[in-house]
Amino acid sequence: MARGYLLTVRAAGRTVQRERFDTLEGALDALQARGLGFAEAPSTGTVSAPLMRDFDPVQQVRARLELKGPGRVRAGVDVRGDGSAEAYTGRVRRRLVQLAPGESAWSGLRRVLDP
Repeated sequence: MARGYLLTVRAAGRTVQRERFDTLEGALDALQARGLGFAEAPSTGTVSAPLMRDFDPVQQVRARLELKGPGRVRAGVDVRGDGSAEAYTGRVRRRLVQLAPGESAWSGLRRVLDP
């Protein structure tokens, strides 16, 4: 079994990219760089689902960046359609990372994952 950290990036529900890193720091740097690229893109518009309801940009997930590693590391960041981001830990049972005032999703995730 391969060691290290696996970063999986899912964009627009279709595109999947995977990359391995030897260190947590390297994986978090890549997660932040890719996530900021999605967050800086223009805001998406409201999406209407047939026979359903409308989804505002903040309700849409533009990209999901997931990190998996040794020691049961499971975490990630969802970048929303309006460019906002929220960090979480866990996979099946996701727990949002509570951010300190002025803290970004990226730095909050680093705080909870860094030993």
